[in-house]
Amino acid sequence: MLKIATWNVNSVKARTGHLTRWLKEFAPDIVMLQELKCLDDGFPRLEIEAAGYNAAIVCQKAYNGVALLAKGKIEQPLLSLPGDKLDEQARYMEATIAGLRVASIYLPNGNPIGTDKFAYKLKFLERLAEHAQSLLASEVPTVLAGDWNVCPTNEDVWDPKAMAGDALVQPESRAGFRRIVYQGWTDAIRALHPHGAQYTYWDYFQNRYERDHGLRIDHLLLSPRAADRLSDSGIDKTPRGWEKPSDHTPVWCTLTA
Repeated sequence: MLKIATWNVNSVKARTGHLTRWLKEFAPDIVMLQELKCLDDGFPRLEIEAAGYNAAIVCQKAYNGVALLAKGKIEQPLLSLPGDKLDEQARYMEATIAGLRVASIYLPNGNPIGTDKFAYKLKFLERLAEHAQSLLASEVPTVLAGDWNVCPTNEDVWDPKAMAGDALVQPESRAGFRRIVYQGWTDAIRALHPHGAQYTYWDYFQNRYERDHGLRIDHLLLSPRAADRLSDSGIDKTPRGWEKPSDHTPVWCTLTA
């Protein structure tokens, strides 16, 4: 059994204690992290290794940044999303771990709509769709995980009217996400929890967490060979209730051996 999780930690330096505590208590086998917000020398590698994990990282000063953590070996890393050699933002990493191809994704937020930021988000989704298709063609069991910054449906938004002008819910954003899912990927949360609020993010403002005014923007997509092994999935809200938490909380699934 493999336990796989994704978590946007919103600054790994600020949340090192939360991360190592969660690793020890939840004990996932593979973790995809996003929004590290540090350079390589600021990443808490020693603390993570002391918790029993190897780490591979792609960092960018003050912004973005993704990582893969694993109890086992991290092999054949790919450090950026193919399709744009000029893109220097640290938003994508994939590697082979325990016979799986796994990716940590930090998709652009895209706000405000109608700007270059939104155009970059849509282009990133196009590049991701093309690469996801090639991963499917390899027939290696694969997990695409991370902060996708897309609410796939209105059921994934606490108040669709309040969010109507946000890039996370625009028809173009949702279409980009669906394009990937329709290739044959399985949404690990909705496969086992098809209805109801399954929020993974709550804004810090206006007591959104306490009022459960959240969004589902962190996703685990499984290729067919990975989905065949899906046994459980869920959202671990525990770290969101800790002092000075990330605004996201871990999302996880388990795969049979």
